[in-house]
Amino acid sequence: MDSKCNTVKLYSVQTNLLIKIIEKNGTCFSKKDFIISKYEESAPIFVAAYSWFSKEADKIVPRPDKAEFPYWAFTDMKNLEKFSDSSILELYVPINEVVFFNMYDWNKILKLQYIGESENEEKNFRSLLNEYGIKHDSDLILTNFYPELKKQVMDSWSHLFFYHNQIKNGNFSCVQSVQAALWQIRYEWINNIIN
Repeated sequence: MDSKCNTVKLYSVQTNLLIKIIEKNGTCFSKKDFIISKYEESAPIFVAAYSWFSKEADKIVPRPDKAEFPYWAFTDMKNLEKFSDSSILELYVPINEVVFFNMYDWNKILKLQYIGESENEEKNFRSLLNEYGIKHDSDLILTNFYPELKKQVMDSWSHLFFYHNQIKNGNFSCVQSVQAALWQIRYEWINNIIN
C-alpha cells in the first residue's frame, strides 16, 4: 500500500498497442471479444469465469459503462508474466478503483473449482464429486447435468472477495498473493513503463 494520495502501487503487464491506446485516449477498457480471440478454444472457460467475476466485482467497485471485463494487476512484480510486445506498467491507482483478492483463489475459479473456507471443506467437496463419479470440477460448470452441485461451486466463488476490505486497509498478510482488478487503466495512473 502506498500512501501517495490514497493510492495503491500496482503492476500490470499490457501490450504495447494497449499502452498506445491509453496514451492516445487517456483510458482504456477491456472487452469480451479480446478474451475470446486471446484464448480461442479455451475461451468458454475464461468467459464463464470472467463473466461471473465481472458481475460480482461490480458490486464492490461499480463498473464503468464501457468496461466488460477487468484488467489484472498485482502488488508484487514477481507475479507478472511478461510476454513479447508487452511492457510492465507501474501504476498508482486510487484505492477505491481496485477490487482485491487472493490470486490462488482466482486460479481455482479459472479451473472452475470449488473454493472452500478451509482445505478440509475443499477436500470434502472433492470427495462428494468422486461419489457422483465426476472427475473434473469444470464438468459441473460447462454442463447442465448437476445443477445443484454447479450452484454450490458458483456460490463458493464468493469467497474470492472475502479479504477485499482487509487488503484495501493495508493488511496483505491474510492472503498468499494479492491480485487486483481494474475496470479501466487511466493514463494518469501510469507512473512508469518498464520495457
